[in-house]
Amino acid sequence: MKDSALIIVDMLNDFIDGSMACLNAKEAVNAVSAFIDGKTSAESGDDDENGIFGQFPILFICDHHPADHCSFRENGGPWPVHCKTGTRGSAIHDKLTPYVSEELTFYKGCSPDEEQYSGWEGVNKAGQTVGEVLDLLDTEEVYVCGIATEYCVKATVMDLVRAGKKVTVIGDALGYVDKEGHLKALEEIRAAGIRII
Repeated sequence: MKDSALIIVDMLNDFIDGSMACLNAKEAVNAVSAFIDGKTSAESGDDDENGIFGQFPILFICDHHPADHCSFRENGGPWPVHCKTGTRGSAIHDKLTPYVSEELTFYKGCSPDEEQYSGWEGVNKAGQTVGEVLDLLDTEEVYVCGIATEYCVKATVMDLVRAGKKVTVIGDALGYVDKEGHLKALEEIRAAGIRII
């Protein structure tokens, strides 16, 4: 597992139980938590926290919007206000916070006039992109899960494939806006040669 990592897209409170709560979101959090537990117990025989992060890095992608963001309906966009910087809604779900590290947390949608669906466009506090960090970690294979399948998850995995990464989507760890849209997005993801487990 030395050359693999997990990317968790937008498992944020507003998409789980907030202003844009998605279908299967709570179940998706539980599923990825179980997936991580499986990896950590397989990879590390002890409780050495740094050991697991060194072997299996976990990257978090986070929508992070200013109050005047262009995606909000009140500003002419398509969505309700969500993931506003500094609110509970913009925070990663409590169940996943033990796995969060600042250098592996990437923010997107931070500029008022730019909508960013793909986690590939996210930047950490040090100004590094997801691609730069994956290269620093020598990561070839990436597992991806998150919310929502039709939007940010699909955009992220397509960009990862374009960047030459081997991508696997964790099927039961996905939240979605609409079941039909979710299934259509999964078809498109499969058609791009991406494995879904």
